[in-house]
Amino acid sequence: MLRILLINDTARKVGRLKSALTEAGFEVIDESGLIIDLPARVEAVRPDVILIDTESPGRDVMEQVVLVSRDQPRTIVMFTDEHDPGVMRQAIKSGVSAYIVEGIQAQRLQPILDVAMARFESDQALRAQLHARDQQLAERKRIELAKGLLMKMKDCNEEEAYTLMRRQAMSRQQKLIQVAEQIIAMSELLG
Repeated sequence: MLRILLINDTARKVGRLKSALTEAGFEVIDESGLIIDLPARVEAVRPDVILIDTESPGRDVMEQVVLVSRDQPRTIVMFTDEHDPGVMRQAIKSGVSAYIVEGIQAQRLQPILDVAMARFESDQALRAQLHARDQQLAERKRIELAKGLLMKMKDCNEEEAYTLMRRQAMSRQQKLIQVAEQIIAMSELLG
């Protein structure tokens, strides 16, 4: 059963959405107004999904969504009356998985949540791939720097420097990046 944190940023009562969720078989573990600190609330109740009911998502709503998306990624679904494509783009960019305009009906909740969770998982996979590539690129840069330092220290060419680094890594059973970091640290130490 999905655990849902329900946030109401409207003048209307949240009862309609809450009853639609419970009717559809979901567990609403908490409900709050957006005046709360959303990241702290998410940390405290650890929901699977965050549903935000808002008439028009403002800057405060978006800032809180960005913080949650960055620090405690969760599927976030926003129900709103706002039709503006710019606001919708900003919500998606902030980390909202599904932006639903007009209408909360119990029979639509399950498909909406299914799509939102699938999109969230896809986004998380892409972010993980991007992070891995960024890390690989950073490691390559450090290896290139170490290779350049070694070329200068040993008065050798690039291929020879790389071979020396590889041999060192293999003999110490270390990764090439570890040897590169040692070379860089030694160079910094010796000035």
